[in-house]
Amino acid sequence: MSSKFPERVGEVSGPRRAVPRRLEYRSNGDPYRDEPGFLDRRSIVAPPGYNRSRVPLAALAVHLSIGSAYAFSTFNLPLTRQIGISQSGPGDWSLSEVGWIFSIAIVLLGLSAAVFGRWVERVGPRKAMFAAALCFGGGFLVSAIGIRLHEIWLLYLGYGVLGGCGLGIGYISPVSTLIKWFPDRPGMATGLAIMGFGGGAIIAAPLSLFLMEQFRTATANGVLKTFVTMGVLYFALMMIGASAVRVPAPDWRPERWVPPAQPNKLVTSANVLVNIAWRTPQFWLLWGVLCMNVTAGIGVLSQASPMIQEMFGSVVSPAGAAGFVGLLSLFNMGGRFLWAWTSDYLGRRNTYTLIFVLGIALYSLVPMAGKLGSITLFIGAFAIIISLYGGGFSTIPAYLRDMFGTINVGAIHGRVLTAWSAAGVLGPVLVNYIRQHQIDSGVAPAQAYSTTMYIMCGLLVVGLLCNLAMRQVNERYHYREPAAGQQATTQGSTARIAS
Repeated sequence: MSSKFPERVGEVSGPRRAVPRRLEYRSNGDPYRDEPGFLDRRSIVAPPGYNRSRVPLAALAVHLSIGSAYAFSTFNLPLTRQIGISQSGPGDWSLSEVGWIFSIAIVLLGLSAAVFGRWVERVGPRKAMFAAALCFGGGFLVSAIGIRLHEIWLLYLGYGVLGGCGLGIGYISPVSTLIKWFPDRPGMATGLAIMGFGGGAIIAAPLSLFLMEQFRTATANGVLKTFVTMGVLYFALMMIGASAVRVPAPDWRPERWVPPAQPNKLVTSANVLVNIAWRTPQFWLLWGVLCMNVTAGIGVLSQASPMIQEMFGSVVSPAGAAGFVGLLSLFNMGGRFLWAWTSDYLGRRNTYTLIFVLGIALYSLVPMAGKLGSITLFIGAFAIIISLYGGGFSTIPAYLRDMFGTINVGAIHGRVLTAWSAAGVLGPVLVNYIRQHQIDSGVAPAQAYSTTMYIMCGLLVVGLLCNLAMRQVNERYHYREPAAGQQATTQGSTARIAS
């Protein structure tokens, strides 16, 4: 067989099986080396002495970018005025049409995290962050084309589908890496990164308003150019995070850290593969824990501004309501770090028990605050409630690590996030429809949320019961290291780790 260069056939062992590969040699006889590319997992293995504190910062760059999704409502009214500019004109999109953009993005967040979870584990965080940057930044650019052509389906496709995939892949991409870097403090590490998702809106909301004002003209309200600018900015920031991220060497462990000889009953030293984990009762109990906590929190968060104005309209202006929403964002961000960090000391089940008990008590106080006319009690209760909501997000990855080990924790986390997709629809629907039913029944708007608050208490009771039912995963689900020449087995069937 002739060729320009001399050839030899070698065997390159992949993670699954030996694959025949043709190796080419240079004209001087030296082989071309199989050097890993920039995105290859092998190129980001940290050298000895690497400072692991850099990894949360890389994750934070990604989460701050995708966390801007919480500020998407700043575009809602401007998107309904693309033709009328200062107000909606004939042919403009309605607010209900625009509202579907965010809903689609949140649904795709959960679905893409579940579908691509195993791929993220296999290719490593840098390639996953790169894919997330392409999807999220590209989603803004496709949406900008939709604005230019005035085609709403392009916004559904761009920010909704493409951007939603970027949200899901970007959200889970650093999780398993952080847990491997911080086996001594997994809650703190994941809390620090996921804190960025909660705080992204604090930067994105004023940035969006500033850019729209700068790009406003007599014939355009600035949304199109703002989308283009933000798409480029977020892609650049996410690529900084992707460039900085590293994974630990397989035998690495923190200096002077020794795994406890007798770990907590609910902290396993074994591993469960992702395709096995979802068959366990523990997976669905944790799915219920996350779904109930998020449903209660996101329902209130989506209606925070109108709720405080309707309950305290005589003392709260629209500007004051906007300040209240900003305060909730701060507590959402702070709670993500505080509760996850606390869980390293209290344990995950105890932390969630405290989250649910506090939530039940505080939701019960809200109707009383309305009857007493105490805005201080109302704001204080909801500030803590939203911190519990954020804490539920940031503590769940460490809880999954405790129950299922570290091998596939990122992929398992992706599948559990489908609870977020369900809650993203269920929460706002419950709050909006129950409120409207109360008002249609003759209840004053100021009292229309009382029934909703008690329903939220009921949801949190369900979540509390799921949490209290948590036990160790049965040993039959554990992954067993294969002997030489054999495949690994789990529950009597063959299983394979995503490399």
